[in-house]
Amino acid sequence: MNNVLEKWRGGLIVSCQAPTNSPLARPEIIAAFAETAEQNGAVGVRIDAPENVSAVKAQIKIPVLGIYKIIYDQSEVYITPTFDAAREISEAGADVIALDATFRPRPNDEKIENIVRQIKSELHKPIAADIATFDEGLHTEEIGFDMIITTLSGYTENTKHIIKPDFELVEKLAKRLSTPVICEGRLSSADDVRRAFDCGAFAVVVGNAITGIDRLVQKFAAAAPATVKTSIRYI
Repeated sequence: MNNVLEKWRGGLIVSCQAPTNSPLARPEIIAAFAETAEQNGAVGVRIDAPENVSAVKAQIKIPVLGIYKIIYDQSEVYITPTFDAAREISEAGADVIALDATFRPRPNDEKIENIVRQIKSELHKPIAADIATFDEGLHTEEIGFDMIITTLSGYTENTKHIIKPDFELVEKLAKRLSTPVICEGRLSSADDVRRAFDCGAFAVVVGNAITGIDRLVQKFAAAAPATVKTSIRYI
């Protein structure tokens, strides 16, 4: 784990993802995104789904932060929601496994504490906690997560009022915890990245501002007189 952390310290991790029904949602294209990120200075990439992780690992040398988005009807948790999802990501080659570590109920009533113990004892991979609140950050350090990421601030019921990067959360967690805190969520400029580090971030994750081609096209198309409706779905 220390090797991964040293590679990520003070650096940029690029989230290389695409909406499920986008033409970009192909392993070879996700791998090309990741390779481009590596060639241009990224220290890591965040990749969704086993097939994409496998394709990316075959192309790059920088560490892969792996997730597996799975939708369940009975739970709002979909980022690596179960131990089985974590195992599949690990077997695909992820160097670090990230999972939703909010207080929300998980599919099949799995407990986050049990998943953490199982990953450590069976998969032997570093674990990153995607959290939304300060209390969740405190809890994840207590139960053994190796790094904490502010991914879900603004995307849960009790944080949906947050529409900008949650620099306050990063700063509060960085001051309180010994676990590395990584800033993710709505970073859209170089100034945002600099501010995140000023607030104590160990590293930053940027996704849509770099690899969100579908969203970028929609944004610019919406400003044009002839606007075409899109069928792209985001989760």
